[in-house]
Amino acid sequence: MTKVADSKVIVGLEIGTHKVVAVVGEVLPDGVINVIGSGVSQSKGVYGGGVVDLDAVVSSIQRAIEEAESISECRIMGVTLALSGSHITAFNESGTVPLSGAVSDQDLDNAIHIARSIKLPDGLETLHIIPQEYKVDRLPATKNPLGLSGMRLQAHAHLIACHNDWLRNLKNAVERSKLKIDQIVFSGLASSYSVLTDDERELGVCLIDIGGGTMDVLVYTDGALRFSKVIPFGGNNVTDYIAQVFATSRPEAETIKVHHGSAISPPTHFPEKKIEFAGLGGRTSRTFTKEQLSKVTSQCYQDLLGVVSHELTQLRNELYQKGIKQELIAGIVLTGGGSQIEDIVECAKSVFGSQVRVGYPLNITGLTDYVNKPSYATVLGLLQYSHYNDADSSPSGKADGSIGGIIDIVSNGAKKAYNWIKTSF
Repeated sequence: MTKVADSKVIVGLEIGTHKVVAVVGEVLPDGVINVIGSGVSQSKGVYGGGVVDLDAVVSSIQRAIEEAESISECRIMGVTLALSGSHITAFNESGTVPLSGAVSDQDLDNAIHIARSIKLPDGLETLHIIPQEYKVDRLPATKNPLGLSGMRLQAHAHLIACHNDWLRNLKNAVERSKLKIDQIVFSGLASSYSVLTDDERELGVCLIDIGGGTMDVLVYTDGALRFSKVIPFGGNNVTDYIAQVFATSRPEAETIKVHHGSAISPPTHFPEKKIEFAGLGGRTSRTFTKEQLSKVTSQCYQDLLGVVSHELTQLRNELYQKGIKQELIAGIVLTGGGSQIEDIVECAKSVFGSQVRVGYPLNITGLTDYVNKPSYATVLGLLQYSHYNDADSSPSGKADGSIGGIIDIVSNGAKKAYNWIKTSF
């Protein structure tokens, strides 16, 4: 018999470009997530993280929720919602308050409040404000200044903002699905709760969550979030280019990418394997090798990761000028559905020149066969975030640059692969 999910049960909902995922779970006393249900549906009506067809999105949400309810035997009333898209903007800000004695909790709140009081560009609103460190007068920066004495307290924080219209449309879709929104969380931040360790954050790490329409990029050093950005390219760009080069349908290209694609060329496994590509409009199918496919997919992934590498170079310079640690000793962590392509670790190592791992969700139990995949990092991170960040206690009082010509998914390298295919076949 279906029961209403009680207060200990948390439901995460991610509305991505490729799929809609709902996960039902409870966080155990030791911080482990016990997954008791999940549901997934093909996402329709979403492009680049934004709603473009409200009715289609509502239908996708309802299908995922119904499946999660069936498996968990719970009636879902409210969700913690992931938000992404190129409208997401982040800033590093500071706020300073005078001290009349030792630093108190109220002083911390006041300094953070001033940091978040900056005037945002029209149409933006603060989604998160995340403390980085505090300074009392000329003392070294600290994460816990409580009890220290001085003349003034300065708080440094990372602000994540979103566009009102994007947020409103997503909220409308969820509410039209008869769901209450408990919290709204930047999807990249949620993923960091799911796949990163405290040691990695302290040593310095870059998280890259590769979705269908976007890549969420976050950088931590000294345990603090220094940088976050949504890059409007993802796995769908690779799919589209496969369809273009091999003259096949987009669904066929997606299936071939998932099952046979590689992020390096030649691929590590079975380079001579024959792959049949269905023709368009009843045309005769054609056969290519896995190595021929990899010439296209590998160049696309080098382009995608190359955008992130460019961002990291700029960030390191900015942090160095501010006297903030910029080394990423823990390297790169890749997650999201787009990180599941073969040989992506080798590709990323060649792009970044540092150690790389694929981030799987940490600390989960229960229905792990369903969700123990990088593609579930965000939705499982929503459960962790919701557990550790109560909406009422969020410091923000809420649910807690242009890329220019850096990338064209049909880059010079990809064009060479395209021409090679055309001239060879």
